[in-house]
Amino acid sequence: MSLSKTLMSAVDRSWLRMDSPTNPMMISAALVFDQPIAINRLKRTLNERFLCFRRFRQRVVHEGDRVYWQDDPLFDIANHIHRIALPGHGGKDELQAITSDLNSTSLDFRRPLWQIHYIDNYNDGCVLLVRIHHCIADGISLVRVLLSLTDKTPEAKLSRLAVPTAVPATATGNSLRRFTNRVLDSGQAALEQSRLFLQSLRKEPDYPLKMATAAGNIVMDLIKLGLAPFEPQTGLRSPLCGRKQVAWADPLSLAEVKLCGRALRGSVNDVLLCAATGALQRHFRETGEHIPNCGIRVAVPFNLRPLRQPIETLGNQFGLVLVCLPVEVDDPVMRFRQVQENMNRLKRSYQAQVTYSLLDLFGRGPDILERRALALLSNKASAVLTNVPGPKEAVYLAGAKLVQPMFWVPQSGNIGIGLSIFSYAGTVQFGITIDRAIKADPNAVMGYFRDSFAELKDAALQRTEHRAAVGEV
Repeated sequence: MSLSKTLMSAVDRSWLRMDSPTNPMMISAALVFDQPIAINRLKRTLNERFLCFRRFRQRVVHEGDRVYWQDDPLFDIANHIHRIALPGHGGKDELQAITSDLNSTSLDFRRPLWQIHYIDNYNDGCVLLVRIHHCIADGISLVRVLLSLTDKTPEAKLSRLAVPTAVPATATGNSLRRFTNRVLDSGQAALEQSRLFLQSLRKEPDYPLKMATAAGNIVMDLIKLGLAPFEPQTGLRSPLCGRKQVAWADPLSLAEVKLCGRALRGSVNDVLLCAATGALQRHFRETGEHIPNCGIRVAVPFNLRPLRQPIETLGNQFGLVLVCLPVEVDDPVMRFRQVQENMNRLKRSYQAQVTYSLLDLFGRGPDILERRALALLSNKASAVLTNVPGPKEAVYLAGAKLVQPMFWVPQSGNIGIGLSIFSYAGTVQFGITIDRAIKADPNAVMGYFRDSFAELKDAALQRTEHRAAVGEV
């Protein structure tokens, strides 16, 4: 009986091929809990809620030019859960050191591409360090998967999900079924698109013109992306060594961030991007490095998956946009306005759809083409920055309360810095990962982030008070 296998999508294959010794393509999370978790209870939760996603039981296999997901015949959850402990009275420094070490280590490609390290002896609780390869799914999907392990109360309700069993099938049967489904899906999609086109044409006679305009805008965004200048040569862009350093800041109050955004008539995302910009500006000043007068760019993942879409299937459904951070602007409010304008311009563009299509194209072509294109694109950003919304209320895993979640995104090509923002239970978590070859202190940058936010908040409140004094609010 042959093992069941599924052809990997072109986009997921792109992320698989981006894996390198200097930049393992892993999304990692450090989840801090207020008390220890019983290992047997953790395994039961994973069996019922994590392994119901078949991808976590499958390994990657190569057959010629094709890449498949194949059921692991030797799958054992014990191969993926490892128990370790911090030395002595483990604190933040010790946890950051072991997280840095594990985030510098590639996953085992002989097995399904995920690992969980249960870390004992951290304060009075424990930590789960989760590492999952990017080819399995994008960050937003994986965050939702990890949150599916949790409950709103300490009393877990297991057995709400069942682990699907593999259905034996011949390779011929699988191929025929996939071909038939593909034909039917294509035919249904064509009919649906035709119906929607005719419906739109009846409602809007100028609909074809709008479609042509959108197509022209997409082409223009592709040209702009290709012609965008390379990043200025700063200390943030050095040849990488592959050893990572991670750090995180003490959480901010989400209510204060929202208050700051309202005072400046902007969004939470604008506030946090502005704080990150100020942190990088402070880094340049503290190291005595010249600040680029045209700003620096960061690659920001842009979700293309409907947030309400069920996570029954994984995979990557996002594009990348290049956001300019005005590190050369000294005034915090002016810096905020520039960030806001840059983000609004990108929201009206098709850059995310363009980069997603490029990933799909590269995944179908030869490896050398993708690596050359990746080198070209990675020269146009100094860092990767992601902002993922989390639960508004605290959640529990196997009876233990999640008190602090941190996430780190992988970097690709020669980018050596990843910035991660995650909102959770009324707080905003900010984390960073930096290649050791880059001359930057990750803990110092985290301090600069908090200082930058405090500076922006004070300026915003002063403006609110001034508007109130002159009767504008």
